[in-house]
Amino acid sequence: MSHPSIPSPLKVILDGDPGLDDAVAWLLMLASPEVQVLGITATHGNVGLPLTVYNAGVTLALAGKAGAGVPYFAGADRPLVADLVSAASVHGDSGLPASHLPEPAHAPEAEHAANFIIRTVQAHPHEVTLLATGPLTNLALAFRLAPDIVPLIKEVVWMGGSTTGGNRTPAAEFNALADPHAAQIVFESGVPLRMVGLNVTMQCIADPDRIAALRGLGNRAGEVCAELLTFYAGVYRVRYGTSGGALHDPLAAAAVIRPELLDWQAMRVDIEIQEGLNFGRTVCDLHGVTEQAPNARVAVGVRDEAFFALLLERIATLP
Repeated sequence: MSHPSIPSPLKVILDGDPGLDDAVAWLLMLASPEVQVLGITATHGNVGLPLTVYNAGVTLALAGKAGAGVPYFAGADRPLVADLVSAASVHGDSGLPASHLPEPAHAPEAEHAANFIIRTVQAHPHEVTLLATGPLTNLALAFRLAPDIVPLIKEVVWMGGSTTGGNRTPAAEFNALADPHAAQIVFESGVPLRMVGLNVTMQCIADPDRIAALRGLGNRAGEVCAELLTFYAGVYRVRYGTSGGALHDPLAAAAVIRPELLDWQAMRVDIEIQEGLNFGRTVCDLHGVTEQAPNARVAVGVRDEAFFALLLERIATLP
C-alpha cells in the first residue's frame, strides 16, 4: 500500500534587523510547520547590530520549542558604502518595545552571518530560501565573497522597496535606503528574487481589532506581538493617518509560505545609488518601457484578510 509523500519542509534562512515587525515575521516563520529555519542572520538597520543580534536571540526564546537550537549570527554592522541610518524613532530605542521579554536562551554563534549563508547554501544546493526583512548587506557580502552560491539559491524574498514612493524619504523605502549598494548587488546578481514592497504592505494594517485578536490568543507570543504593534500604531497614526502600523515583514514571511496570498508581476527593478533626491529608490519598470528582461517578481496585490488569518493561526501555536 502506497502512502502519500509528505513534502519536505522549506529550508529558510531569516535575515533581518529586528525591529518589531521583523520579530513578528520571524515568529510566523518559526511557528509554521512547513518551514525549517536553518538559522537567523542579523544586520544593521532598524537599530544597531548589537541590538539586532540580541533581539534575534529574544525572538527565538519567545518561540519556545520552535526556536530551540536555531543558531543565530551577527552580520554587517554598517552599509557597504552609504552612511549608517536607523529607525529607532519607529521601533523604539531597543528595537523591541515590549515588557516581559525573555532573555536569549543561547548565545550567538562566532561565525559571521555572510559565511553562514555561504556554507549553508553550499550544503543544501537549490533548497535554501533567504527571507530578508532588512537591508541586504549580509546577502551582498555573501554574493561577493562566493559568487558561485548565487545559482544554488532557491529564492530570495525581500521586504523592501516599492513600486510607488518611499517611507524614509519621498522616494526610498527604509530597507532599500539603508544599503542601496547592497540591494543593487542582489538585484543584478541573477538570483531568483521576489520583492514585497510598500505598495502591498501598506494595505496590511494592524488595526485595533487585529491587535485585540492577537492579545486574545492568550499566549505570551500573542501578547508580545500585540504590545509591539500597539507601540508601532502610534507612529503610523501620526505619520500616515492609518488605524495602526503596517505589517511589512510579516507579509514577506507569508509570501514564502503562501505565495498565492499575493499577486506577482515580473519586471525590471533597478536601485538608484546616485546621491540625490532619489537615492535608494527601487525603480520598477511596471510597464516594460525599458524593454529590459525582468530581474524580480514584484508583489502588486494582496489578500489582506487571508494573510492576517494565517498570521493569527500560526502565532496561536506558540507558547
